Amino acid sequence: MSTYQQMIFVNLAVDDVAASRAFFTALGYPINEQFSNDDTASVVISDTIVVMLLAKKRYADFTTKDIADSVSTSEVLLCLSAESRDKVDELVGRALAAGGTEPREAQDHGQMYGRAFDDLDGHTFEVMWMDPAVVQG
Repeated sequence: MSTYQQMIFVNLAVDDVAASRAFFTALGYPINEQFSNDDTASVVISDTIVVMLLAKKRYADFTTKDIADSVSTSEVLLCLSAESRDKVDELVGRALAAGGTEPREAQDHGQMYGRAFDDLDGHTFEVMWMDPAVVQG
């Protein structure tokens, strides 16, 4: 059996790499300096999830399409799981304290609880907890 775990690298265009780097560091996520520089910050969300914060000029190196204005246009919704309701509130609270905004009210469905935050560039991150008993069926 293979031990390979597929990873996801989420690339996001940002206006100010240093400010975005500080924002995600304030959320408790480490930066992989090996893959970071003035135009890029590699934010390690987990062993298999990395958010690459790219200055818009660097992001443009990877696409011929227009770069979405993430403040006024939703280009993607990113959802992160949390191990408890309290961890949902904790992460969103750190995001708000670091300058993020909360785009909508919390959603409480009993066995599922979620909140969301927009980062400094308007990218929406949803944070969601699901009751393990429900998930395991």
